Amino acid sequence: MDWTFLPFDIIVKILLAAALGLALGVEREWSGKAAGVRTNLIISVGSCLFTILSIDGFPYSDITDPSRIAAQIVTGVGFLGAGALIHTEDHVRGLTTAANIWLVAAVGMACGIGLPLLAIFVTVITVFALIALRPFSSLFTGKRPS
Repeated sequence: MDWTFLPFDIIVKILLAAALGLALGVEREWSGKAAGVRTNLIISVGSCLFTILSIDGFPYSDITDPSRIAAQIVTGVGFLGAGALIHTEDHVRGLTTAANIWLVAAVGMACGIGLPLLAIFVTVITVFALIALRPFSSLFTGKRPS
């Protein structure tokens, strides 16, 4: 293995994961939520890196099952999402942030596996949902959007 060379495609995957994580974190940051730009970027890049490692990182191993690491990414991110949830007697807060954390990991994984158009498409839809659909949430819940 050449330790002095990082393949261009890996650099592109990680940079795309960072950019998409940043895009998904901007709305959360502007909304004053706990999981903002830095958190989303780190989750996306970390998920991308783990995915790349699960595919390319163990070339000399007899056991090559990338889905094992993918499953662990989802599990780990589930703990992060659970940390974003706040439950009181009659109210649950942080559900959108928790769902966003989960989705950011999936976007990072899509970048890592080499599906950039899917990652970009999902990011665009999600940013649209977070920004454009916010005023409509009160129609369904009777609460004021925050």
